[in-house]
Amino acid sequence: ELFIEDDKVAQDSSLLLDRLVRQGRAFGMHVVLGSQTLGGAYSIARSTMGQMGVRIALQCTETDSQLILSDDNTAARLLTRPGEAIYNDAGGLLEGNSPFQVVWIGDEERDAQLRLVTATDSTHASAPRPKPIVFEGNQPADPWANGPLLAALAAGAPGRESFAPKVWFGDAVSIKDPTHTALVRRSGSNIAVVGQRDESAAALMAMAMISIAAQTPAAGTRIVVLDGTTPDDRLHGMLAGVRAALPHDVQIPSFRDVGDAIVALGEELARRNADGGSDAPGMFLLVNGVHRFRSLRRTEDDYSFSSGGDAAPTPDKVLALLLKEGPLVGIHCILWADTLANLQRTVDRNSLRELENKVLFQMGVTDSSTLIDGPAASRLGFHRALLANEESGLLEKFRPYALPDAALLEHVAKALRERA
Repeated sequence: ELFIEDDKVAQDSSLLLDRLVRQGRAFGMHVVLGSQTLGGAYSIARSTMGQMGVRIALQCTETDSQLILSDDNTAARLLTRPGEAIYNDAGGLLEGNSPFQVVWIGDEERDAQLRLVTATDSTHASAPRPKPIVFEGNQPADPWANGPLLAALAAGAPGRESFAPKVWFGDAVSIKDPTHTALVRRSGSNIAVVGQRDESAAALMAMAMISIAAQTPAAGTRIVVLDGTTPDDRLHGMLAGVRAALPHDVQIPSFRDVGDAIVALGEELARRNADGGSDAPGMFLLVNGVHRFRSLRRTEDDYSFSSGGDAAPTPDKVLALLLKEGPLVGIHCILWADTLANLQRTVDRNSLRELENKVLFQMGVTDSSTLIDGPAASRLGFHRALLANEESGLLEKFRPYALPDAALLEHVAKALRERA
């Protein structure tokens, strides 16, 4: 299926497969391939087949025998009995042929052997074994598979690491730890999420709440969630359900109180700046749908939160100041907007630089190029996203998490209660 069409998928697959068979053995990685035929217009390159030390050919055509074994080795064409095969561990050379008969097992014996396998497995159930890695690209990532997050939930009281909690986004499209970023106390340590994926964005916000709670003490930590879902939205109330599972101070103000909540964060920022409160407990502002809050949209008048005068601070100016100065004193923002244009209605060009970490769902080439200087986000599939970090130059593809289910929220609540 990978090589049936002469397209980019076949070209990329051919290059990667060739690299695996050439270099994989040095790292303990081995390739086992099986196919009914290797004939056809497009198939595995001969140079790749040349790296296959062991060849096994059952009865086949002369062409397939030459493809599987070697150009002058057509012995597989002469096989007649069912299950008769040729084993060759000499790179397909004629002198390496070793005819043999594949074992045939009847139904009763097969069932007995399978029962034996099951019984043997049960006797070793307590032995530590690594969990197999299965990539299921047609569905979102499973939050239960995030080992580091579950370990953080089960750990004792958070220590100094609570000053740089990690936010987990999903499973990386590679063999590595789940994709994440750390909210460290330095300029730009905020997160922008952009793309028209309501459910994935809501799941990201929910997992961000759980991630932060798992790594920060309940006392002192504050999470403010501006939930832009309306009562007729199928996701309405989901983040409130996450809040119920956390012992932390989690506030979800109504649409009417959004402006007051932002201004209150601005006042806390001013207090921390005045006191030099870089060691103060973390505060986190999560905006699920920044495009749905008119009070956060930029206005034309210029206002500095530190300037004199009697003018009341407006939420949009306070948000810009939170993005700029908040991370230095432990106040971080995570904003989701459905499009870049809507994000720019709230965040100007200068403030956009303060969103150093960007999570991108599928979008147009222009928006992708504006955000990450490249079209990579325009080529994403349905269950894919990109994490980009400007400071490190990181560009990592991953599968976003699914919405946390009731069982996970119950587990989170129990773990955090026991830890407290």
